[in-house]
Amino acid sequence: MAATTSTESGGAFSFDHRDMMVFILVMSLHGLQSMITELLPEFSMAGLGVSIGPFWFVAMSVVLLFRSFWACLAIPVGGIVFGEILIGDFSALGAVEGLVVITASWFFAMSLITDPTDVKQIAAVGFLAKAMEETAAWFIDVGKFYIGVEELEAISWLPETVWATEGMGALVQIIVAGIVFGAIPTLFLYPRLRGKIEPLLGMSPVEGRDGPMFTSTSMKRLVAWVAVLPVAFGVETLSESSGGLIVFEPEFVETYGQEFLFVPIVLAAVIAFGLVFYRQRKVEASEA
Repeated sequence: MAATTSTESGGAFSFDHRDMMVFILVMSLHGLQSMITELLPEFSMAGLGVSIGPFWFVAMSVVLLFRSFWACLAIPVGGIVFGEILIGDFSALGAVEGLVVITASWFFAMSLITDPTDVKQIAAVGFLAKAMEETAAWFIDVGKFYIGVEELEAISWLPETVWATEGMGALVQIIVAGIVFGAIPTLFLYPRLRGKIEPLLGMSPVEGRDGPMFTSTSMKRLVAWVAVLPVAFGVETLSESSGGLIVFEPEFVETYGQEFLFVPIVLAAVIAFGLVFYRQRKVEASEA
C-alpha cells in the first residue's frame, strides 16, 4: 500500500516546508518534555539512581506519525537546543553521541512498522528504539571505562563487573523510560493523535505496507546503526579527554537556580503550541 505523507512519498530524506514543520514540532515537544522532567527528582530502584525523564511517549507518538529521518533527528536536536544550549551547558563533541545514536535507533525502528493503525505494534517499535539507544549508551560508557577516560562503578580487582553494573542501569532505564513512560502511555496517546496532527501540517496519515516487518530497508538502517556506534564512541572519548571543541557553559541554572529551567520550558511550549495554533487557523481559513 502506498503511503500518503510527503515524507513517505518523496523518500525518507526528502525535505520541504512540511518536513520543516514536523522537525520544529518534534524538536520543541521533545525539548518541552525533557525540561519538565528535569524538575522532577530522581528515585532509587535496586540501589540505582533512576531519572524519570524524558516522557518518551510524546516522542514515540508524534515521531511515529510521520516516520521520516528529519522527525528522528528532531528528537536529539530538541534535547540539545532546550536541554543544553538554553540552560548554558553545551559541548559540541559531547552532543554527538546522542545526536547520531538516537537518530539511528529511531530511524531503524520505524522501518519495521507495517500497520500504523496497530497501536501495539507502534508501542513495541517505540520501545525497541529506546532499548537500542540505551544499549548503545551502555557499550559506549563501558568502552570509555576500559580506555580510562571515565570512572564507573566496578570491583577494583574484577573490572569486568562494570558490564553488570552499567548493564543494570541501562536495563532499569529501558523499563522506566521505554515501558512505564514510553510504550504504555503511547498505547493511549498515539491513536488519539493519528489523523488529527497530520492534516494540520498539510499531510495525510501514513498508510501501511504489505510484507514482513524486517525488509531490505530495515537491514540497511540496522547496518547504519551498528556503523555509527564506533563513530559515537570515538567522538565521545575525544570529548571526555580533550574537551568539547565548541563549548558554551555559562551555567545559567547554577547561577540563577532551578527557576531558570522555566525559560526553555516556556519557549518550547510557545513554539510547539504556537505552530499547532497557526496551522489550525490556516486550515480553518482554507476551508471557509
